[in-house]
Amino acid sequence: MSILLKPIFPVNTPWGKIFSLETFASLKYIKGMYKLVFFVPSEDREKVKNALFDLGAGQLGNYSRCCWETAGTGQFMPMDGSSPALGSQDSLESVAEHRVEMLVTEEIVPLCIEAIRVNHPYEVPAFEFYKVFTDESELEGQEWL
Repeated sequence: MSILLKPIFPVNTPWGKIFSLETFASLKYIKGMYKLVFFVPSEDREKVKNALFDLGAGQLGNYSRCCWETAGTGQFMPMDGSSPALGSQDSLESVAEHRVEMLVTEEIVPLCIEAIRVNHPYEVPAFEFYKVFTDESELEGQEWL
């Protein structure tokens, strides 16, 4: 099976050298490792992070409780049928929030989802999972290229 890829940057430019096909072809998928990204009101972030850390999330090598977080502003408008923890229906709300990222193994993904739902103040918390690639493990997932 051959895969035809179109370069996203001209090869003779600095970006083309960084984002070459060889660079992408060397990426390797870590079996069962994901990056969890979630958004949480700033005053609640330690509670949610600690619930996830207690499950084993945020481990990288010989380090535990690892994460990245950055401050921002979340915006939402509760609609009919909602039960908002903050704000009121049909009123636009802005909240100081943090985006938090951490690694999780595949085995604990369902537990992490439950921990977020139990410890997060929002009726419908926003979170995402992404497969993690590195050049330190076996190459898999070539269909992604």
